[in-house]
Amino acid sequence: MKNKKTLVLGASTKPVRYSFLAIEKLVDKGHSVLAIGQNAGEVAGIKIQTKAIPLKNIDTVTLYLNPLRQRDYYNYIVEAQPKRVIFNPGTENPEFYQLLKLNDIKVEIGCTLVMLATNQY
Repeated sequence: MKNKKTLVLGASTKPVRYSFLAIEKLVDKGHSVLAIGQNAGEVAGIKIQTKAIPLKNIDTVTLYLNPLRQRDYYNYIVEAQPKRVIFNPGTENPEFYQLLKLNDIKVEIGCTLVMLATNQY
């Protein structure tokens, strides 16, 4: 399996949050992970940053932010030029889909946890 450098946007240190579980599973599967969230902390050895960090060679951005909160990151994500952005349940955002497609970034509407569990990541 290829290592897909992934940014988890909307990361949480709360074990009940899907972003927490996604970080754990991504690390378990051998992917390089970066994380940005509202609160600093650590999950599975990955430090959660509270501010935008420089991004290089990002394969995937997986979103755990509602569409309104995503707006602050539109330019940040487009400038990082990931291969794809995964919109997890509750993050669907047709406005952002259009912007990503205009910049040749693949839009995937799905669940990162399911994709990892079924080897479709």
